[in-house]
Amino acid sequence: MTHAGLGEGVPSGSYGNYGYANSGYSACEEENDRHTESLRRKVKAVKDLSIEIGHEVKSQNKLLAEMESQFDSTTGFLGRTMGKLKILSKGSQTKLMCYMMLFSLFVFFVIYWIIKLR
Repeated sequence: MTHAGLGEGVPSGSYGNYGYANSGYSACEEENDRHTESLRRKVKAVKDLSIEIGHEVKSQNKLLAEMESQFDSTTGFLGRTMGKLKILSKGSQTKLMCYMMLFSLFVFFVIYWIIKLR
């Protein structure tokens, strides 16, 4: 038996055990490619999700700015109303007290009437 560098049963183009190593390497490379593709899809999904979150944050910030503006105008309106109530309360205490009592009696009679009708 003479050895000229190739053993019997070794496929042509392969040298020694390198044929088996190359097929193992190829399997690992294919597995790495599958993992790489899976990772690429996951990264793309995370990227798309983060872009959508960014759009939602911008939309919510715009809504908050509009709400803040409306609250500011409401605060001003309430401040003016409270000022008018202070002026009204400084006027005549007797008249204000009379109105409060009449309103309370009116509410009492309305509630009494509603209960009586049941």
